[in-house]
Amino acid sequence: MFENLTERLNRTLRNLRGQGRLTEDNIRDTLREVRMALLEADVALPVVKDFVERVRLRAIGKEVMESLTPGQELIRIVRDELIAVMGESNEELDLRARPPAIVLMAGLQGCGKTTTVAKLARWLKERRKSVMVASCDVYRPAAIEQLATLAREVGVEFHPSHAGEDPVAIAQGAVAEARRRLADVLLLDTAGRLHIDEGMMEEIRRLHAAVQPVETLFVVDAMTGQDAARAAKAFHDALPLTGVILTKADGDARGGAALSVRHITGKPIKFIGTGEKTAALEPFYPDRIASRILGMGDVLGLIEDVERKVDREQAVKLATKLKKGKGFDLEDFRDQLGQMKKMGGLAGLVDKLPGMSALPAGVKSQVNDRELVRLEAIINSMTPQERRHPGVINGSRRKRIAHGSGTQVQDVNRLLKQFTQMQKMMKRVGKKGGLAGLLRGLQGRMPPAGPF
Repeated sequence: MFENLTERLNRTLRNLRGQGRLTEDNIRDTLREVRMALLEADVALPVVKDFVERVRLRAIGKEVMESLTPGQELIRIVRDELIAVMGESNEELDLRARPPAIVLMAGLQGCGKTTTVAKLARWLKERRKSVMVASCDVYRPAAIEQLATLAREVGVEFHPSHAGEDPVAIAQGAVAEARRRLADVLLLDTAGRLHIDEGMMEEIRRLHAAVQPVETLFVVDAMTGQDAARAAKAFHDALPLTGVILTKADGDARGGAALSVRHITGKPIKFIGTGEKTAALEPFYPDRIASRILGMGDVLGLIEDVERKVDREQAVKLATKLKKGKGFDLEDFRDQLGQMKKMGGLAGLVDKLPGMSALPAGVKSQVNDRELVRLEAIINSMTPQERRHPGVINGSRRKRIAHGSGTQVQDVNRLLKQFTQMQKMMKRVGKKGGLAGLLRGLQGRMPPAGPF
C-alpha cells in the first residue's frame, strides 16, 4: 500500500544519512520533499501541514542540531511523527461487556464491509471467542446470503434474516438469539450507505440506539485516499465511532487514508485488511506501519505470522525427519510452499523484511505469488515415487510433468535445480549445529539492510 510513499521518502531521507551537520536550509529542502511525498500519497492537506510543521520544529532544535548523527536523528523524528499521526499504539477491541459484546459495522457502499465482518469473526474465533454474525442489510441483493456463506466458511454462528424485515428488528432478534446461544460476541453487518443519504444515516442511528454496541467500527476502503478521512468524519458526526478498519490495503492504495483518518476523526485504526481471503486481517500497529513506510520492515509482524500461521505439527515432523538423517524430498518442499502461501506469499514476506525497499523496481516486480502456484502445480503433476525420489525423473518424465502442469520443461528443470539447492541447505539443518549452522552458511548472502 505504501510502496510509492516509501520509495519517495527513502530517496529523500537517504541523502541525510551520515551527514555530520544539518542546516536550516537542507532541513527545509528535505521537508519540502517530504511534503510532496505525502501529498502524492493522497494524505489530507491539514494532516500534511501539521506533520511537516511538527517535524520542522523538532528538527531545528537541539534534538537534531547537537546530535552526533543528525541525519539519522531527523529520520527518527520522521518515524516518531508518522507513529503520532496514525496513533501511538494498537487499540484492541473493548469487549468487556455482559455477553454478547455487540460490534456494529458501518461503512460506505462497496468498501468490503461484509467480507470484513467475516474476517473479524474469524480473527475473534482464533482467539477462542464464540461468535455470531447477522446481516441488517435488506437493500443489497444477496447480501444476507453472502454473509451466511462466509459464516459457514469461517465456522461461526449465523442469525438468519430476510429482505422484507426491519433492520432494527433484525438486530434486536440477533441480540436475543446470541444471548440464548451464549455467544461472546455478536457482529452486526449494516447496509452500505452514502454519508449524504440522510434517510440511511438515520436508520443506522436507530440501529445503534436499539442495540447499544460496545464497538462501532467504520470500515473504509484504503484506495479512496483522503476521501476516506472525509467519509469517516461524516460517519463520526452521525455515530459515536470507536474505531476504523482499513480494507483493500493490498490494492493500488497510496497510503493517504492510513495517514489521515486518525488525525481527522481522532479515532484509532484497529485493523487493516491485507487481501480478499478471510484470514487477511491484521491488527493495525502504527509503529510497525511507520517502520514499513521508511523501509525498515516489520520483523515483529513476520514473527507473529510464523507463530500464528505455520503448522507446528508439520514443522516438528519435518525437523524430526531431518534429525534422523532422512532426506528432504519434494513432498516436504510442497508443504513448505503451502506454509509460505499461508503467511501471505512472497509479496507478504518481502513487504515485512528490512531493506527490501532498496531493491530495484524491476526486481520487486518479479516477486509475486504466481511462481509459488507454478511450482506447486509442477510438484502435483509428479507421481508419489517421483516426489519422494526426484533422482528417477529423467527426460521423458520431465516432458510428462511439464505437460501435466501446463508448464515448459525448462520450468521443471528450474524447479529441480532450486530443490537441489534447498536439499543441501536442509542437510545442514539436520547436521550438528542445526539452524545455527544453516544461518552461518547463509551469512554474507543476504541483501544489504537498506538505507536506514
